[in-house]
Amino acid sequence: MSSISCGIVGLPNVGKSTLFNALTKSSVLAANYPFATIDPNVGIVSVPDPRLQRLSELYSSQKITPATVRFVDIAGLVAGASKGEGLGNQFLAHIRSTSSIVEVVRVFSDNLITHVNKKVDPRTDIDTILTELALADLDTVNRRLGQTEKEAKANPKLRPKLELLKEASKFLEQGKPVSSGLDNDSLEGLSDLQLLTAKPIIYLFNVDEDVLEDQQKQKELKSLVAPSEALFISVKLESELSTLEDYDAKELRESYNIHLSGLESLVVAAYKALGLQSFLTAGQKEVRAWTIRKGATAPEAAGEIHSDMQRGFIAAEIVNYKDLDELGSVSACRAAGKIRTEGKSYIMQPDDIVEFKFNV
Repeated sequence: MSSISCGIVGLPNVGKSTLFNALTKSSVLAANYPFATIDPNVGIVSVPDPRLQRLSELYSSQKITPATVRFVDIAGLVAGASKGEGLGNQFLAHIRSTSSIVEVVRVFSDNLITHVNKKVDPRTDIDTILTELALADLDTVNRRLGQTEKEAKANPKLRPKLELLKEASKFLEQGKPVSSGLDNDSLEGLSDLQLLTAKPIIYLFNVDEDVLEDQQKQKELKSLVAPSEALFISVKLESELSTLEDYDAKELRESYNIHLSGLESLVVAAYKALGLQSFLTAGQKEVRAWTIRKGATAPEAAGEIHSDMQRGFIAAEIVNYKDLDELGSVSACRAAGKIRTEGKSYIMQPDDIVEFKFNV
């Protein structure tokens, strides 16, 4: 899981491509008309992590390798996409390949940028996209349902899968995402279908700058999408910040009382929505961040580095980043009893710096 992927979606003219440009510091077409983005634009972005620079200094490392996030900027979705309107199924196929969805919802006012429905209405926009995703999933599920019904007559072992498909179809017919009605085991049973409404959705409200400090307005918007993750970002401001030097961008951001960049906020939300965390490895050759699911064991974490390390796992030697940062060296941590050896049942923690012992 060296990289997670987020599909940036939304109606036309909500700020998707401008956001993509700001996140990836690239320059793709961002225009005031539907389908300015025809093919998906893909950007691989390093996850900001100040711990890596500090570890590089402590270990005199030759190389720093951060975790990465893959962003895919997908063409604007319109009502009827599930039936082929706009780019229709081509658009929806691009979302299927991502691990999560970032839905950009327009809140900002700008008479020069035309809203596809002639009116800025976050609730309607959210409902439109959810409806299209649910209809696309319903088509996928019903096609598999018909096939499984035939096969289950000859193979009774397929009946649990048949019942699961029927349950999913029932929710989707009501316009509900399968993630709201099925438990994790059931969703896992349908994972081969790559259902759109099974993916975690992070709602990114593209707001005017004054809303960044308007807690009441944010509370109202958040209530539209609870319990999903909600972010409030001025994409226009974020675009301006992306052109500045780091120091100047930090100063301007602080003047708006913004503590994290748009990228940092989105990465934090994505990790939370996907149930992920990172762990660290460090040495003279390389300092590196690795992405794993929360609750992963030490052998599973070792497997992220190499399958042989998981197969031949013996133990994990672990020091907490905060202890190492404070004491200044591995030897000082060892003298202070801050380095410990953990076995196969150890559950990895976010600030773990690990050296795996293995034998194959």
